[in-house]
Amino acid sequence: MVDSEVLSGQLKANEIDVVHENSKKDHNIVIVNTCGFIDKAKEESINTILQQVELKQKGRLDKVYVTGCLSQRYREDLEKNIPEVDAWFGTMELPLILKQFEADYRAELLGERLLATPQHYAYLKISEGCNRTCAFCAIPLMRGQHQSRSMEELVMEAQNLAKRGVKEIMLIAQELTYYGLDLYKKRMLPDLLKRLSDVPGIEWIRLHYAYPHKFPMEILDVMKERENICNYLDMPLQHAADNMLRAMRRQITRAEMEDLLAEIRGRVPGICIRTTLIAGFPGETPDDIEELKLFLERQRFDRVGTFTYSHEEQTPAYGLADDIPAEEKQRRAEEIMAVQQEISYEKNQEKIGQTFKVLIDKKEAGRYLGRTEFDSVEVDNEVIIQSDKKLNIGEFYQVKILKAYDYDLEGVVEER
Repeated sequence: MVDSEVLSGQLKANEIDVVHENSKKDHNIVIVNTCGFIDKAKEESINTILQQVELKQKGRLDKVYVTGCLSQRYREDLEKNIPEVDAWFGTMELPLILKQFEADYRAELLGERLLATPQHYAYLKISEGCNRTCAFCAIPLMRGQHQSRSMEELVMEAQNLAKRGVKEIMLIAQELTYYGLDLYKKRMLPDLLKRLSDVPGIEWIRLHYAYPHKFPMEILDVMKERENICNYLDMPLQHAADNMLRAMRRQITRAEMEDLLAEIRGRVPGICIRTTLIAGFPGETPDDIEELKLFLERQRFDRVGTFTYSHEEQTPAYGLADDIPAEEKQRRAEEIMAVQQEISYEKNQEKIGQTFKVLIDKKEAGRYLGRTEFDSVEVDNEVIIQSDKKLNIGEFYQVKILKAYDYDLEGVVEER
């Protein structure tokens, strides 16, 4: 999404009309920005390309261009199989895309993206690529080695976003905690957080995708010290059985993860920890799943997402036998999520009667939907608010929780 926003901003600066996912259908050129991470994403990307090619064949489009991770990874095969696409571009070829439109890359447009999100929140990509060697992951193949963006650039982008009304920035990277090692020769995420939290107008800063091995604890000190850094951490752990962690090349044991989680919670009481898990990695046994479920019951994460293992070419795990059928992978993922669903319900029940600062995201079917600082966009819980009075989208309100469900809360705005 961020790459699409940057591309759109560049096109607009070159006086080319551009719309993200145009509902009016009055466009004549399409650029499909693809994902090539796992099977489902690849399938969605290919289906989208084929839909656009069909429109071109019917005369409803003049040109179809494709960019992004799938194009980076499988360009030769795709060129052969879908020759109707006018040109294919990799993940780092933005200037080449612009050349198709006789447009120039404008370096001065720092952070001036065409936001595809509502105006009150935005993603801030702090680095590109990854130096980790997780056995299941194809990201380094598509995005290359880790490259941090400079602090000055990121602060300027945050300032530009704030001037446009953005109140929440979500820091994203393939690996947040590695930030700065290449540019500054040390981990600089804590310093970056301090500088971003000083930007006027930014009320929430949220951290996504932190790697557990050698986690820089100073992040937690900054989180505790600064009110506008959400007590929220997205840390994908992937598994809990030591044999699986070893096979996945995660550089950490279950005991080390448990110590880390205890320290994080000790330093920032009440922190919301989100994690992601993989079901069905080669060699995984029912005992490994039982161990993972026990780990969930013990750790009681606030938020959990589960993926089924996708066997990706050129990854270290590709040499292993993909020995678990797709239906069994799915069954295991559902089994894990059934445990988490109960934990989530119990944790939400505890919130009844409490009041939270809530950011209103949208109005839908006559009710407002918002989020607490413990919830990120699309992947986490929502707060459903019934209100006779008009609430402003993108504003914060104090909301008292009256009801709680597995993954959502319901409440009313407290009078100011």
